[in-house]
Amino acid sequence: MGKELTTNAQAIQDVLHKKGLECKVIEFPSGTRTAKDAADSIGCELAQIAKSLIFKTNQTSRPVLVLASGPNRVNEDVIAAHAGENIVKADAEFTREITGFAIGGIPPIGHKHTIELVFIDRDLLQFDTLWTAAGNPNAVFSIASKDLLSMVKGKVIAIC
Repeated sequence: MGKELTTNAQAIQDVLHKKGLECKVIEFPSGTRTAKDAADSIGCELAQIAKSLIFKTNQTSRPVLVLASGPNRVNEDVIAAHAGENIVKADAEFTREITGFAIGGIPPIGHKHTIELVFIDRDLLQFDTLWTAAGNPNAVFSIASKDLLSMVKGKVIAIC
């Protein structure tokens, strides 16, 4: 039997199981805090890493989740246009308050609060299998891109 998962990683494994997905959370001793670290540890393409980034709208302080392909940088003006107001990168406190997770390990699912503004990088859809954080900087899971789309119910856009 394998090593037990840490608390946050197990919470994400439980969410995946409840959703009926056979995804398996894996924890790496080397860490997967950055997209490059994750791709190196997993042995996949950097573009297969789905980064979960949290932003906040300026006027209404609504959380915004952006799932970005590993090498891509988010154009905040593009996200703001889709969100209907300007956005800023969320700080660590807001991110933990909304998601329940620390920056560097934010999963696309299992958040403490529902995030209604979700945008998915269309570049992720070129892959059948994606990898994403699973609740801490050392944990990841693979998921079919179609399953990720149906779970997060976000709008697919060009984020760059």
